[in-house]
Amino acid sequence: MSDDIMIFSIYIFVLAIFIGFEMITKVPPLLHTPLMSGSNAISGITVVGALLSTGAGKTQLATILGLLAVILATINVVGGFMVTDRMLHMFKKDKK
Repeated sequence: MSDDIMIFSIYIFVLAIFIGFEMITKVPPLLHTPLMSGSNAISGITVVGALLSTGAGKTQLATILGLLAVILATINVVGGFMVTDRMLHMFKKDKK
């Protein structure tokens, strides 16, 4: 029964990769900044979930994958905020 769950999980993961890639490539540049802000919020939730997974310590594999998820989600959140901030500064008027 465990093999069936693992195969189903891998299937969902691969399907999510393809759907996510298709959705991201269809976003026009004008909508990039608002969507980046939304994805930062989702990545923040991912950090919380990864911390819970890492802290549960069920297996060593879960702890390692949780730590990797924390690192990658944190990089995504920080990078996203930096890009969003930089793009918003482009639209500010110069103070003279």
